[in-house]
Amino acid sequence: MKLSDVLTRRVRGFRVIDLVALATVLTLALTVYAFKTSAGAERTDIADIESQIHDETRTVRLLQDQVHRLESPDRLERLARDDGQAPVNALREVTPEALATTALSAAPTPAAAPAPATPTLPPAISNATTEVAAQ
Repeated sequence: MKLSDVLTRRVRGFRVIDLVALATVLTLALTVYAFKTSAGAERTDIADIESQIHDETRTVRLLQDQVHRLESPDRLERLARDDGQAPVNALREVTPEALATTALSAAPTPAAAPAPATPTLPPAISNATTEVAAQ
């Protein structure tokens, strides 16, 4: 059987080469359609992500503006005045050498300081803690 016989052979009235060419064209068309559909889905995903990035960027800017507003020196000074606080007077500033003396004089005396409360644990937790420490 020669190659020319395969090309001229007929199946149900069609040459084999025509059937092979038709199958190839159909396969290529379906492949292009599948890739185009996939690219459209990717394009939609990209648009969604870009929209999310835009929204998040706007949220970040709003939060930064809120931080700047909350940390504004004028606002903090106004809040401090409303709470009865005032800026430190220049006469009350302490030199580094006198800092230790000032800290000792401002510290509460041991008799005036309340004894720290020792928390008590329920027996089940106390036993579990002891067992873990023993391991």
